[in-house]
Formats: sequence, structure tokens, C-alpha cells
Amino acid sequence: MATIRIPIRWRDLDDLGHVNQAVYHEYLEEGRGELFAPLIEAEGSFQFVLARIELDYRHEVRHTDRSVEVTTTVETIGRTSVIVANEIRRVDGTLIAEGRAVLVAWDGEARRSRPLTEWEKEQLGHKP
Repeated sequence: MATIRIPIRWRDLDDLGHVNQAVYHEYLEEGRGELFAPLIEAEGSFQFVLARIELDYRHEVRHTDRSVEVTTTVETIGRTSVIVANEIRRVDGTLIAEGRAVLVAWDGEARRSRPLTEWEKEQLGHKP
């Protein structure tokens, strides 16, 4: 599990005065980066593609909220993919959005999915 606090920028807001729905996906991307940081630091890279994402919006976020907390948790580890659960919360704990994403390990040379290594699975929390 990884949690990261992200400041709300003026550019994140739409004409309605709240964080635009598309920006939520940027927040989730930063959350995934935090989750995969140990793999990237150890190996220099961890390439994956986003195969699916679902996101339910629960509450608006305004600039006065100052920041949000994004939590990303590994739910399932498959042969080539990882399913992660996502939550975005205001600092006061209010649930803003929640969902899931399917990430597929990527072989950049072959331009296709590849099996996760046992080491990668262990780093992501898989217990054999």
C-alpha cells in the first residue's frame, strides 16, 4: 500500500470551481507511481500499461481543500497483471473517489505483455 499527499493546483480546477474529473486520473497516476517506486528504484524501471480503470466520484474537491491523499493498494497479482484499488480522500478523511485499475507488465522491445517476475510479485506483496 502507498499513500501520497498531492497539493491542489489552480490549473486542476474547472469552471465550476472544483477539481475537474480528468485531473482525478492524474492523481491516480501519481498514486501508482508511489506504489511502484520501490520497483523502479531497485530495477531502474517498471514498465506497465494501464489496461482498465474504473472510478466512482463521491464528493467534489475545491481549491480550499488544499490537498488530497491518494491511497493505492495491490488487490490481486496475476501472471501478467496487477489489480490495484484506489482511493482519493480529502485530508479530513472524506472519500472523494474510489475505484480499481488493471495494470499489465510490459515488454518494451516485444511491444506486448510479459509475465511478472517472482521478484516483482514479492515486491508487490505476493506471498508464495
